[in-house]
Amino acid sequence: MSRYLREYKPKTTFPGVIGRTVDQSSPAWPKPLPAKEGTPNVLFSVLDDTGFGQFGCYGSPIQTPNLDALAANGLRYNIAAD
Repeated sequence: MSRYLREYKPKTTFPGVIGRTVDQSSPAWPKPLPAKEGTPNVLFSVLDDTGFGQFGCYGSPIQTPNLDALAANGLRYNIAAD
């Protein structure tokens, strides 16, 4: 279970601020801790109703330059299911 869910105490006031805009609002959870030096960046993307052939990095004629750049510098899975 998430550390943030365990910190919630029922029947307590909301610790954040809900304003009219994002600038006037503040979240109820603490700021994330900075990553340790040398920690790898991880991006895990979950998509529904999308085939791997729909991205340029897998040979699609559809241009997906940002996803292609991520794929060129990362790990790509070619088999999603058996």
